[in-house]
Amino acid sequence: MTIPTTALTNNIVSNLSRRAIVNGSSNLLAVSAFQMPSCRMNIVSQRFRSSLTLFGTKAHHHILPTITSTGATGGFGIGTAFNHHHHPNLVRNTNMPRCQMASTETTDQQQQESIIGIDWLRDEVVQVLQQLYDYKEVAAGSALAKLDGGKKKKKKKKKKGGDEEVAIATAEEEVEKPPVVDRQAVIEEAKLNAKPFGQRDSMVTQATKAEFGDYQCNAAMGLAKSLGKQPRECAAEIIEGLRPILGDIMEEPEIAGPGFINLRFKETYLSDAICRMAKDSENRLAIPKATNPKKIVVDFSSPNIAKEMHVGHLRSTIIGDTLSNLLEFSGHTVKRLNHIGDWGTQFGMLVEHLRTEYPAALSKETSQNVDLGDLVQLYKAAKKRFDDDDEFKIRAREGVVKLQSGDEESLAAWESLCAASRLEYQKIYDTLGIEGLEERGESFYNPYLKNVIEDLTEMGLAVPSEGAMAVFLDGYTNRDGTPLPMLVQKSDGGFNYATTDLAAIRHRVQLSKTDVGGEEADRVLYVTDAGQSQHFEMVFSAAKLAGFSNKSNDDKESAVSLEHVPFGLVQGEDGKKFATRSGDTVKLKDLLDEAVRIAGEDIRGRMDEGNNNLDGVSEEEIENVIRTVGISAVKYADLSMNRESNYKFSYGRMLSLNGNTAPYMLYAYARICSIVKKATGNSNSGDMVWPEPASEILITQDAERELIRNLIRLPDVLNDVENELYPHKLCDYLFETSQKFNQFYESCSVNKAETPQLKESRLSLCTVTASTIRLLLQILGIDVVQRL
Repeated sequence: MTIPTTALTNNIVSNLSRRAIVNGSSNLLAVSAFQMPSCRMNIVSQRFRSSLTLFGTKAHHHILPTITSTGATGGFGIGTAFNHHHHPNLVRNTNMPRCQMASTETTDQQQQESIIGIDWLRDEVVQVLQQLYDYKEVAAGSALAKLDGGKKKKKKKKKKGGDEEVAIATAEEEVEKPPVVDRQAVIEEAKLNAKPFGQRDSMVTQATKAEFGDYQCNAAMGLAKSLGKQPRECAAEIIEGLRPILGDIMEEPEIAGPGFINLRFKETYLSDAICRMAKDSENRLAIPKATNPKKIVVDFSSPNIAKEMHVGHLRSTIIGDTLSNLLEFSGHTVKRLNHIGDWGTQFGMLVEHLRTEYPAALSKETSQNVDLGDLVQLYKAAKKRFDDDDEFKIRAREGVVKLQSGDEESLAAWESLCAASRLEYQKIYDTLGIEGLEERGESFYNPYLKNVIEDLTEMGLAVPSEGAMAVFLDGYTNRDGTPLPMLVQKSDGGFNYATTDLAAIRHRVQLSKTDVGGEEADRVLYVTDAGQSQHFEMVFSAAKLAGFSNKSNDDKESAVSLEHVPFGLVQGEDGKKFATRSGDTVKLKDLLDEAVRIAGEDIRGRMDEGNNNLDGVSEEEIENVIRTVGISAVKYADLSMNRESNYKFSYGRMLSLNGNTAPYMLYAYARICSIVKKATGNSNSGDMVWPEPASEILITQDAERELIRNLIRLPDVLNDVENELYPHKLCDYLFETSQKFNQFYESCSVNKAETPQLKESRLSLCTVTASTIRLLLQILGIDVVQRL
């Protein structure tokens, strides 16, 4: 009997994978010889090794597939041997429950254990595509498909004839063909420019509906046209390649519709994954770190010297902090930079005002001891003099030149302003819990500006324009259609924001850390309001043309990713500018203080009514809870909105215990703490003691299953936000997780579970849910409370 080699491949790999893991004490696992070509046996060996990664360890580094000739039969055999030299202790006790087996690995392997996510699946699909198809042939087929166009039917026209409708016959009509071209040249060019299959080609996404499974692969739809096949045929081939890889993780893949592949986790994997999350000793919930960590600069907050931080700075500060937290958790090296506005023409005005009002500020010996009082009032007074006094205006403009040329008195006064401002905005950062933000103001880049202009001019990018120097970029025009200049040097020799930003890009990308304190970044994020979008588009385009965004000027392939992270406006509840009754901009300090005040009134009111869980808590702890709730409410309300949208600021909504709010999420966490304390007999304990992870996770109810399916989506959610930079997706997932937990708790008793094993299992679900909420709130910059 002849056995199809593809089916045989799948069976061999599936059996080998199981035997290699379960019979770990065996020195060699051998498969009988078959009449199989060596090329097919090579595929078996490659897929087998890949499939060993399904168990969440690096076991595939220690289990070595070997191909051996079977002599006279002309076939080959495949065996596996444990590499005891690299891992002498890799022996399993097969009587242990599945999720206990992982705990017998060495410390290194425990650190490497993780749950899989969409990136893993995409990589596996890419491997299958590489085995099945030649990417160059696919590219050629795609090019020919575009070249040939296709046939198109005319629409049926209907003509009324009395009470009947007579259909006019339709005829196929050839679409107008493009000019005759050399088809072979098109094929050769397509193959020459073709790139190997990548993650994008896998077309793996989250399932659009829960009933479709956990993931969906749409690769067959695009491949079919290029290969001249039906989509369902391609889908069947992909499934056949995936089957041995997914055998212990996914149910049998299903082809839906014209060629979509639906994928659903097996319950055994769901149980294993929660075990790994519960057992993770590093509190990472078995989330793997980035395999290719990057150096990432996040530029955010950016207040201005001598101006008070306002509500507009709130969004940049907390969005930037959240993204930095997430990227650090993912394993990247993050540099948080505060590009403060500490340079420019306004400082000539301020320095001249200090010269008459605070003369001690102009002396280096006494400047640090001068109390400048309310900096906002000082700025307003200086601005009024500038507008009303022509003589003062002249001195102010001359003061800019003095400051930029290094005049000692001017620099001393400027440093006084910077020091006083720094003290004020540090109070805001302390309130918001912002740490690790390194100040790198506009003045820092002054020494680099001249070289930027010289290099842009030498390249022919910067050209004279009405006495100034400007860069003209394709695609940017004024309303009248004339080219829109990006000014890099004013007619008086001064520099612009664009010049400073170009110098900053150079410093962050090209300059080494050891030589001149550069960042050598792989990715740079700019978290500013959407009103600056065009500015950054033009700056990034100019940097690319000049080679400033390349790590090496001569290597275009070394270009780093420069990304603007824009956000919308904060509005009042009436949809207008968020301002005080007098029309002034709302100070950030006042806004945060008001949130804490309202939170305190609400919490103490509920305490008086007995509607709380704070009995016996010290006054100091109550104040901490109030402060946590108030500040968290402001942060979460902002972060839970799509950052590109404007949103209406409402204390009432953000402090509500209902809906997707910080108080609701804090309460969800505190509630789980209470459930666990009660179930473990520690209700009166002040400290939270989490139970030991269950030896096995039991799935007996749909509510358990749905909660688990949601929990193991965590790596995908984090990955999505890391790539797309939308923090509101973390909040959406948090809210969904809390709702899934509520449904679980309503359907599945924890304290009165039918068996001790089931109680342990459900307690582990509580622990993992609480850990998930705590982790994501920490990434959002929010502290948790155990009682609320």
